Amino acid sequence: MVQFQDQSKPLPRWKLIGRCTVSSISVLFFQFSLSLVPRFFSASPLLIQLSLSAVVLLVILGLGRWCRRILGVRASAPAFVFFNLLFIWAVYLAVIREAVSWLIGIVFNGEVILLIIGLCSILSSNPGLVTYGSSFPNELGGSSVADEGHNEGSDLGRRVRYCRSCKRYVKGFDHHCPAFGNCIGQNNHALFMVLLAGFLATEALYIVCSYQFAAKSQIIDRATLEPSLSENLAISTMLFAILQLVWQVVFMTWHMHCICLNIRTEEWINWKKYPEFQQVVQSQSGENEVRFQNPYDKGIAENVKEFLALE
Repeated sequence: MVQFQDQSKPLPRWKLIGRCTVSSISVLFFQFSLSLVPRFFSASPLLIQLSLSAVVLLVILGLGRWCRRILGVRASAPAFVFFNLLFIWAVYLAVIREAVSWLIGIVFNGEVILLIIGLCSILSSNPGLVTYGSSFPNELGGSSVADEGHNEGSDLGRRVRYCRSCKRYVKGFDHHCPAFGNCIGQNNHALFMVLLAGFLATEALYIVCSYQFAAKSQIIDRATLEPSLSENLAISTMLFAILQLVWQVVFMTWHMHCICLNIRTEEWINWKKYPEFQQVVQSQSGENEVRFQNPYDKGIAENVKEFLALE
């Protein structure tokens, strides 16, 4: 008899506070580093500034990994996302707000508030933890629990996977999301997609607002003059929002593709670990080859319907 339980241990409060503090400092360092791009390259085209911002982003990420490995300093990814959202909201309220209409302002502020609520909800949500026993052994490495002796209609038959990050079993496990600080599984997958769509909408609207501010302030037209700190922050946060938007559009497109095929990200990447995705065929040379098959694909319409079904 194997008991599947949540083996993850919550961090001590002092360590959690320390990581949140590191995250807030990292956000300030990161955002003000980005503001140097429009500060010194204000005469460059927007595409050049965007490319330089991407380089700065990669350098900061590399520096963060170095601090974690060498100095042992760790930040909290969800706190980093949260403080970045607060920073952009603060720039909007302090700098950009006066350049946009009151209607757009209401919509943007509402979107940010809903995002904060969504972040708190997904951080504390139950992704579909399996905390009861099973009558057959399962390898800790992450094999499927949908195996002999269990029909697909049962709870254990609905593709229970093991998360190495959290050390726990999750029904319909898609992936572990560091940015949201939780596993994405059967119970919070829809919330995850809604939250992604919310970030896309908020970032797109912020780009529109910051561009309106840049146009009214004539920042782009007066490239020969040195922009102020507030103008630098408006442009740098706009560049950051564009980078985020591009990345999240790519990620969401990939995720929608997986939903249409009724396959989880973990299963797609590591399909060789799960027997139900393996099809042994004989090649022309007489050797056996293992190819990918998807036994859960019921067609796009049924797959989407199954994803949207409340369980």
